[in-house]
Amino acid sequence: MEKLSIIIPAYNEAKTIQTILNKIKEVELIYAIEKEIIIINDCSTDTTEEIINDYKNLHPNLNILYYKHDINKGKGAALHTGIQKATGDYLIIQDADLEYDPKEYNILIKPIIDGFADIVYGSRFIGGKPHRILFFWHTIGNKFLTFISNMFTNLNLTDMETCYKVFRTDLIQNIKLTEKRFGFEPEVTAKIARIPKIRIYEVGISYYGRTYEEGKKISWKDGFRALYCILKYAMLKIN
Repeated sequence: MEKLSIIIPAYNEAKTIQTILNKIKEVELIYAIEKEIIIINDCSTDTTEEIINDYKNLHPNLNILYYKHDINKGKGAALHTGIQKATGDYLIIQDADLEYDPKEYNILIKPIIDGFADIVYGSRFIGGKPHRILFFWHTIGNKFLTFISNMFTNLNLTDMETCYKVFRTDLIQNIKLTEKRFGFEPEVTAKIARIPKIRIYEVGISYYGRTYEEGKKISWKDGFRALYCILKYAMLKIN
């Protein structure tokens, strides 16, 4: 039986972690693929851990693996932990907030399951899915970073910064990843682009963005870090 590993980095997500787990629980994957949910608590200071443990106890039949960092290391570091712990055939990244809809897992994994792709990116900027209207400059920033990344990777992605990325697990586990915060996106994109004959697809996804009052964490400083990472890993090809 094939399995999808769902990697959830969580930092102070007490308000939403139970809701996102419920959404994941309700998803029926195509071809009877099983789910493995891997949660990495990046040293939350709220009640995230208690909520996760209570949820695990209430749903013993749900395959949830829980790990905790003793110090806050960043989203990228949490993803590194989750990726290495994954045992599924395929791996998807899921933020603990409610910006991305797990109901769309099937459209994301289908190109890989059907043998067309090795990696699938979920783009917020293509297709006819719902997209919350929020920050103009964030959108410009995302598109600018994607454009610069594409220049050096020779890819034609529309949304490099998207959370929803699906990988063949053996592939992503063999890539050396070092960025501990939001530099994960440009780093992983640059490094997969170097793999000979890699097959990368994009599918349109929904986006239910959050405001800062609702818990959004990424800032303009992370945008500058992302640009630095594009130059480091894509242009200079540093490992």
